[in-house]
Amino acid sequence: MRTRAAIGRTSQTPHTLGLIAVFAAVLSFAISLSVVKWPGIPGSVIAWWRLIGSSVLWWMFLVARRQRSGNALPTLEAWRLSAPPALCFGMNISFFFLALTRTSVAHADFISSMSPLILIPAGFVFFGEQPRWRALRWGALSAIGLVIILWAGSGTGVATLGGDLLVIVGVGAFAGYQLLAKRARARGVEPFDFMAIVMTVALVTATPVAFATAGDDLWPLSTKAWIAVGILSVMTGMVGHGLLYYAHRSVPIATISLVQTSQPTMSTFWAWILLGETITLGQVPGMALVTIGVAMAVWSSHRPSPDTAR
Repeated sequence: MRTRAAIGRTSQTPHTLGLIAVFAAVLSFAISLSVVKWPGIPGSVIAWWRLIGSSVLWWMFLVARRQRSGNALPTLEAWRLSAPPALCFGMNISFFFLALTRTSVAHADFISSMSPLILIPAGFVFFGEQPRWRALRWGALSAIGLVIILWAGSGTGVATLGGDLLVIVGVGAFAGYQLLAKRARARGVEPFDFMAIVMTVALVTATPVAFATAGDDLWPLSTKAWIAVGILSVMTGMVGHGLLYYAHRSVPIATISLVQTSQPTMSTFWAWILLGETITLGQVPGMALVTIGVAMAVWSSHRPSPDTAR
């Protein structure tokens, strides 16, 4: 007979893999913000072409899988459940990418880190998730760190009120995407099917934004822009969002949101490496607080309680 400890370890495996997937996804998103700004064109252009690139790659993968193993293509039910989060995702990527070219990476990510204020209570209301609320107090430490990062940043940044407002719109759309994606996952939509549908249907909302804000910049693209589109199509369009959707099966939305609060620190670091955006000495304590706060929140929310440990 399997021991109780062995059963416990087996039951924790999906959750551990889910957490690893979340951390890997957040890392890919952090790097992607610098990639979006790198070509120097409106972010909505990069978002639009990235959706096209990701759609082509996902459908090539599904067709190849069908020919190799006979797996069916997405059903009408999968399309019905995946379309609502896809429409939200199209708005999210368009407005957020556009905002990145009108504000600094640190500023954009500071605002987007407020998404747990929406997702944590929403996960409780819509999915009955019961996060260990006392563990969430560590999120306050991360919030303080994020404030320090923003306040101590270089005065030569490119943050604007218009860019900040675009980030807020993108954050609202991303919250809708996360909640609707979790519902689709709970109702049995397979990850590969979901991602292929999302990247395709998202063009419905991304296309009007791209044409309204980019105009002639949509074509032709520079070599740097095509490289950015290719990198983002794979790194976030397939790997990042695929890992995040996989994690929905075993990781509560509250935990995913908390882990994502570490993204500003990583994004600021990569913006310094890839774009030359300034990191001041005063920002370093803030980065440390964000990292410690997130690590403690995740650890505290998943360690066994005294009652279950007996």
